[in-house]
Amino acid sequence: MINPFFKNNGPYKFSEIQNLLNLKTDKINKDLEITDIKDLQNSKKDEITFFHSKKYKIAANNTKASFCLTTKNLKNELPEKCIPIIVDNVLISTSIITSKFYPDSINDHFDVTVDNINKTVFNDKVKFGKNVLIGQNVSIGSNCLIGHNTIIEKNVSIGDNCTIGSNTIIRNSLIKNNVRILDNCVIGKHGFGFFPKHNKNLRYPHMGIVIIEDDCEIGCGSTIDRGSMSNTTIGKNTYLDNQIHIAHNVRIGENSIIAGQVGIAGSSIIGSNVKIGGQAGISGHLKIGNNVEIAGGSGVIKDIPDNSKVMGYPAKNIREFLKENR
Repeated sequence: MINPFFKNNGPYKFSEIQNLLNLKTDKINKDLEITDIKDLQNSKKDEITFFHSKKYKIAANNTKASFCLTTKNLKNELPEKCIPIIVDNVLISTSIITSKFYPDSINDHFDVTVDNINKTVFNDKVKFGKNVLIGQNVSIGSNCLIGHNTIIEKNVSIGDNCTIGSNTIIRNSLIKNNVRILDNCVIGKHGFGFFPKHNKNLRYPHMGIVIIEDDCEIGCGSTIDRGSMSNTTIGKNTYLDNQIHIAHNVRIGENSIIAGQVGIAGSSIIGSNVKIGGQAGISGHLKIGNNVEIAGGSGVIKDIPDNSKVMGYPAKNIREFLKENR
């Protein structure tokens, strides 16, 4: 389940993709159809994916995609059944094609479909404060509370026994049961994804969603961006403190505790039973193992294996750090 809320406008013939990217090639059948665009791990036959870094070599070796946007240096890492499409800039080309398949995923203008909750089917089903607005394609389970001035925009599913605080905005999200989202949160909006192009910034479409599993708590003033190509996920029984930023495509495992003002950059994977101290920062595209402890104020710039304790900048084994800073 990558993009349940965004309509796929495909399929498109390869000739249409070729024209869109201004490609010059006669080696690929122009009548071949491309049904969707996905990341390396989730793509299937007749779909297109992208491969721009050796860091994703293993995923590229095993992709099921029929087509892949890539470079001359990386094309040989793809399976034989995957046709490489050589482009100058893989990420910009991916953005252009994603916009073609999912034009509704580019912008996040305010939701014009919202209506006062008093005028919706939730008037007698949900306990709510003043000035609560609800958009289209919203479902809310039993025994839920919604605070003052909160907007549940389009494309949101909320489970049973959930509490949504005041002054919060949610869209493009699946929220499971027994979840508490405190005041002033923004969940499911567009992530910080763009590429400089000809003195302008090209916005990257975000066709993923936010998934918050059972029994989680999201602290006041926190922001959780929806995924770009995959989903942003918060695992069961994970607690976020106040003023935390979770960027697009981040995955956090179960039973983790993250203290205030932590920032996790895009596409990083955080394991289960992880503890992160306040004001720590985690760079993008990293893998943090299970049972890891990261001290407050640390800067994580490389992967951390299971059962590690780290601190400092750059973050290193806690014993090594304390020895160097006696």
